[in-house]
Amino acid sequence: MYIPKSIEQKSRLSTIERYWELVSVLARRELKVRYRGSFLGIYWSLFNPLMMTGLYAIVFGGGFKKQYYNDSLWEYALAAFTGLTVIQFYNSSTSQALASIVSNNSLLNKVKLPVSIFPVSVIVANTFQLLIGMLPLLITVTIFLSPHSSTLVNVIAIPIPLLGLILISAGIGFLTSALYVFFRDLPFLYELVQFVILMSSPTFYPAEFVPAKIRQYLDLNPLYPVIESLRQVVLSGDLPDPTLMFRSLLSGIIILAIGWVCFNWLRPKFMDLL
Repeated sequence: MYIPKSIEQKSRLSTIERYWELVSVLARRELKVRYRGSFLGIYWSLFNPLMMTGLYAIVFGGGFKKQYYNDSLWEYALAAFTGLTVIQFYNSSTSQALASIVSNNSLLNKVKLPVSIFPVSVIVANTFQLLIGMLPLLITVTIFLSPHSSTLVNVIAIPIPLLGLILISAGIGFLTSALYVFFRDLPFLYELVQFVILMSSPTFYPAEFVPAKIRQYLDLNPLYPVIESLRQVVLSGDLPDPTLMFRSLLSGIIILAIGWVCFNWLRPKFMDLL
């Protein structure tokens, strides 16, 4: 039976609109439940990296500032803050996405829903939190540190490494949420993975501090180019480095593709175990 292309396009558009509507509802529910009764709401997401930045500045700032940050504790603190912004988003979004399908198994058994909306809604909720909480602060720092000639370009470039971060988190979210359906010990193992990622990311230390022979292995960490690109755009005052930005986006695309393929491969077996 022949179906006009216009009807097919409308059907696809309505499916996308319904999917996005479901994701929006779940993302709003996620944020309301998370910050119900909270005084600061989503701005608590700023509290953790700011506190950790202060702690790192006290413990490590004195050792790193002379050799790598022009003897400025302020420069070290800003570098640590940008790294912690990336790490916090990655840890919170992927940890919450990991349990998103299993924790909604009762809903899946009652209503026919696309399973992928659960990890996606978690990533969307955390992205909204990032845009409202962290992004304005990163833009403010960029404006103060960039020369007038490159300020606008640097501000416009900030979302590019952040997009890479979101894609990486989405890919890991798809992968871990699917695996958790089969392996209920996964959260304990994933805590170790997060620790390895933290220690192999130049969060509280500059990348130059790592010996050259070991530094090449840091490239295996998908967050490494994201952190370096974000720091370069926000803190250096120079025009964005296209190589770093490309690497951060490429990492995101590769991880997202791997996570999505694995998710769809495992999805037909979900309902037997939920």
